[in-house]
Amino acid sequence: MPLSAESRDAVVAATRRWLTRAVIGLNLCPFAKAVHVKGQIRYAVSEAVDMEGVLIDLESELQALVAADPEAVDTTLLILPQALGDFLEYNDCLFFADRMLKQLRLEGVLQIASFHPHYQFEGSEPNDIENYTNRAPYPILHLLREDSIERAVRAFPDAEDIYERNQETLRKIGLAGWNELMERDGE
Repeated sequence: MPLSAESRDAVVAATRRWLTRAVIGLNLCPFAKAVHVKGQIRYAVSEAVDMEGVLIDLESELQALVAADPEAVDTTLLILPQALGDFLEYNDCLFFADRMLKQLRLEGVLQIASFHPHYQFEGSEPNDIENYTNRAPYPILHLLREDSIERAVRAFPDAEDIYERNQETLRKIGLAGWNELMERDGE
């Protein structure tokens, strides 16, 4: 179903709010601020309503990111407001997304990070605060350049500790703190 311009703008605004408040604001990804400030993030809103449509859009966005000048577009957030609302279906799609990377010979060039409103790490309970490190307002496939990740990791000491630090940050603020952060007025 085609989205109106207003709906697309609202989806991007909600995603930007999440990015600035949670990902950058809580420093969940120490690499995100630089590309955000430089305007190097592409926000691609998919009109797909099923996995097949998502995979078609994903292929297009992977190709577009590879073709783009990294100084202009370093990373892409493929936002899926009408598809893959079920987390298990979303996880199934990640399997096919990884296969697509291999088929397009982009493994080692790009990678896909995953965010979902109902994200749940294996072995966790649905409401565990640690799951919120990967919770976003919509299902999102985050397309990243491997070169950019390598540069960022070299520049960031103890990059392998980010996961544990993020979980600790969320345990400190708790669900009430998360909800307050996300519901606060203003950008």
